Amino acid sequence: MSTSINWQTVERCIGEATGKSFQLCRRTPLGGGCINSAYRLEGADMAYFLKLNRRERASMFEAEACGLEELIATGTVKVPQPICHGTAGDSAYLVLENLPLGSRHTDSDRSLGRQLAALHRIPQPYYGWHRNNTIGSTPQTNPPSDDWAEFFTHHRLGYQLELAARRGYGGKLQRQGELLCVRLGAFFGTGQPQASLLHGDLWSGNYAAEMTGQPVIFDPACYYGDREADIAMTELFGGFGQDFYAAYNEVFPLDPAYSSRKVLYNLYHVLNHLNLFGGSYLGQAEAMMQKLLAEIA
Repeated sequence: MSTSINWQTVERCIGEATGKSFQLCRRTPLGGGCINSAYRLEGADMAYFLKLNRRERASMFEAEACGLEELIATGTVKVPQPICHGTAGDSAYLVLENLPLGSRHTDSDRSLGRQLAALHRIPQPYYGWHRNNTIGSTPQTNPPSDDWAEFFTHHRLGYQLELAARRGYGGKLQRQGELLCVRLGAFFGTGQPQASLLHGDLWSGNYAAEMTGQPVIFDPACYYGDREADIAMTELFGGFGQDFYAAYNEVFPLDPAYSSRKVLYNLYHVLNHLNLFGGSYLGQAEAMMQKLLAEIA
């Protein structure tokens, strides 16, 4: 990513946010991200984690900071504390607490399962959120709604299908998608799932542990929705041990019908990967739709 940044602006922002002058002594590029650039910023006695993108992405970082703050306010899961965000030069940036990370292990998985269940047990007043944000770099619209199936149809699957059509993915994908959206309510019966605060992008790459073993999750795409959507994504790419699921179910057991709905929820993320990364995800998306349609035939 080619961006230039005024580092003095970042120093000043950190100082104003913390009430303590910060002078940058060293900045170390960090790998691992496909959306943003990342750096470790070191001063004389303090270090921070910085995410960097193009200036027009400033609202993405503002929304991420807002999600982190809301997660922190629940007192359940550990996430990095947002310090400040803004623009400098032609870049947008987000400064976060720097958390030294160690190895995940069985106790970390158990703790995260219990903590995530505690987060999900807190009821929220509606589906959606108080602002839009992003999933990866894709816009994620979150208008408040009292109907979960309608919300997921229009603002999750429908939105991704529209993006896919603009990118030239028509034919079978769109035919199946239209049929699925019309009949999506069949997966929920007559009831409404509890609205919970979701991390929203909970794959294994967004889960780590501190040196003490305390689990940490980061890079959220928060909104209020069915908790099963968070659990489903933990299964999409693997990386969460059985101890995580056992601990979660001890605190907040999943409904038996989750096994069907998890395919529906993960279809959203596979469609998003199709739109972000290209046609290698097309066959997977079509196969998932075929499976879902067969279940409600």
